[in-house]
Amino acid sequence: MDKSTRYKIFNDPVHGFITVPKGNILKLIDHPYVQRLRRIRQLGLGYLVFPAAEHSRFSHAIGALELGQRVLNNLREKDTTISDKELEGTLIALLLHDVGHGPLSHTLEHSLIKNFNHEMMSLAIMKELNEQFNGALDTAIAIFTNQYPKAFLHQLVSSQLDLDRLDYLRRDSFFTGVSEGTVGINRILKTMRVFNGNIVIEKKGIYAVENYIIARRLMYMQVYLHKTVLSADVLLRNIFRRVSELIESGKEPEFTSPNLEYFLKEQPSARKKIDRKTIELYSSIDDYDIYQNIKKWQDSKDLILSDLCSRFLNRSLFRTTFLDKSPTKKLLSELREKTRKQLLKSGLKVSDDELGYYYKFAQDKTEAYRYKNDSIWILENENAIEFSKAADTKNIIALTEPVVRNYCVHLKEITL
Repeated sequence: MDKSTRYKIFNDPVHGFITVPKGNILKLIDHPYVQRLRRIRQLGLGYLVFPAAEHSRFSHAIGALELGQRVLNNLREKDTTISDKELEGTLIALLLHDVGHGPLSHTLEHSLIKNFNHEMMSLAIMKELNEQFNGALDTAIAIFTNQYPKAFLHQLVSSQLDLDRLDYLRRDSFFTGVSEGTVGINRILKTMRVFNGNIVIEKKGIYAVENYIIARRLMYMQVYLHKTVLSADVLLRNIFRRVSELIESGKEPEFTSPNLEYFLKEQPSARKKIDRKTIELYSSIDDYDIYQNIKKWQDSKDLILSDLCSRFLNRSLFRTTFLDKSPTKKLLSELREKTRKQLLKSGLKVSDDELGYYYKFAQDKTEAYRYKNDSIWILENENAIEFSKAADTKNIIALTEPVVRNYCVHLKEITL
């Protein structure tokens, strides 16, 4: 049989040509649930800082799938027993691991469904697809939920050194132009082995792993938690908070997207089972719904909503100021008064309760390597050694300490 009839090739700027076998995996790629990921930005609002960061969750899913193919084939060559069923199940889990992301990735994750994270929706969608595919996703779901006997397969999907992270670090570094995020992926994949049922790294790959952890720290500081991204996130969430408040007060704005309207009005909770209706409605909204509605709300009669939307669309964002310590009552009082005066100066009179739409105190926390609960293991002389204790990596222990930053997002005209 001609090879072109058995495979489909994707041309990826990060990993090169990606060959996907026809069958269940390709059918899943063509499914509307997965195709929707083309319409969701991988970095959410990161494009407001890094102009080329327009890549999608779809390209990331395909990238994770490709890394899965590489490492599973490498492990087979090292005499690890992986059946065709297990290989397909792992690849499906990698392909669908982010299928539950909402519009603009993490930004609105908690604004549409209460008590929710995207992994819950990913699992719910996988179960729905499993019914449509007559049980073909049984193994993938078991691997995704860490219920499969071979723990190392789950570790490839979710761990301190999983294929999800390896792809998004390299991909995000590529599209943002932040070279500090470059990771030696092939070196890591080639030195992966299974030892006592778990993924380990051969000692010769230790420096590639060290670079990976450092790159992860730098990408969080320079990209994921960039001060302008933080301010844009706050602004967008405040837009949706304002819409929710208007709905509760009976002054709801006009919507252009009925499915988005459903989530803001009904405020479903993930504490209950995520039913088929919720899955279908959630899987129909993407970044375009957000922008269509914000463009509509820019003309709202509510002056606060109109102002917030105009700021967002025209990139008139807030400023982020990092603080040495938690805010004091004095700082909060001064900020409220400065905000009130600045808004009045711009012709916008707001109540005390409404001032909160124009500032926010928050805290971020990053952990480049959380070794206490989920370690990376180095194989040395047929012994697995936790990475921070491995030879020549004593300096890595510093990166196991979480970095906590207090910050305030506020009007640009105000100085703290």
